[in-house]
Amino acid sequence: MTASRALAVYDGSGIDGGLYTRVNGWAQSAPHWLDELIKVWSALGLGLFAVFMLYAWWRARGADSAVMARVLASPVIVVVAYAVNSVFKGMVEEIRPCAQIPGSVALETCPGTGDWSFPSNHSVIAFAAAAALWFVDRRLGWVAGLFAVLMAASRVWVGVHYPHDVAVGALVGLLVAVVLAPLAGRCGPLVDRMRASTLRPLLGPGRPQPLVNHGHSAYRAQGH
Repeated sequence: MTASRALAVYDGSGIDGGLYTRVNGWAQSAPHWLDELIKVWSALGLGLFAVFMLYAWWRARGADSAVMARVLASPVIVVVAYAVNSVFKGMVEEIRPCAQIPGSVALETCPGTGDWSFPSNHSVIAFAAAAALWFVDRRLGWVAGLFAVLMAASRVWVGVHYPHDVAVGALVGLLVAVVLAPLAGRCGPLVDRMRASTLRPLLGPGRPQPLVNHGHSAYRAQGH
C-alpha cells in the first residue's frame, strides 16, 4: 500500500479506542474457558440464525401466505444488508483495532489489510436476521435479537472490532430489515400460487382463508 493510500485509510481509534482497550483488557484477564467460549460463539454463532430461520419456515407452513413470504424473504434481507455493509466498508476503510491499538490482543487471528473493520459484518448479519424474524414472529425475533447483541459484543471481546463498528453494523442490519420485511409481506399472493404448485410440500397448506358472507352464500376470502 502506497503512502498516499495509507493516508486515506481511516483510523477509528479516536472514537472509542479507550473503551475498546478496556474491553480488550477484560478479555486478556478473563478465565481461559470464558475466552474460548466467546471465541467459539463469535466464530460459529451466525449459524444459529440460520437455525432460527429454518424453525420459522417450519412453523410458517401452517401460517398464512404473508407470514411465509416474510420467512422466505429473511435470508434475502440478510444478503442485501451484507451487500449494503460491504459498500460502507469499501468507502471508509477502517483499520482493525487489533492492528493499530498498542497492547491489544485478538483472541482470533487479526484480519489483514483490506479486511476492513467498519461496520461489523457479523453484527449486520445477526441484526438483519433478528429484525426480519421479528416481522415473522415477535417472540422469535426477541430471542434472536438477544443473540444478536451477544454476537455484536463478542466481536469487540475477541478484539477484532471497535464498539462503534458493531453499533453501526447493528443499525445497518436493522434499517435494511425494517424497510424490506414489510414489503415482503405483500408477496402473499405469490406464495398462494406457489402453494398451489409442486412447491406445496415445502410451503405447507397454510392457514385456511376465513369465510365471508356475500348475500345468502358463503365464499372463501380468496376463493370463487
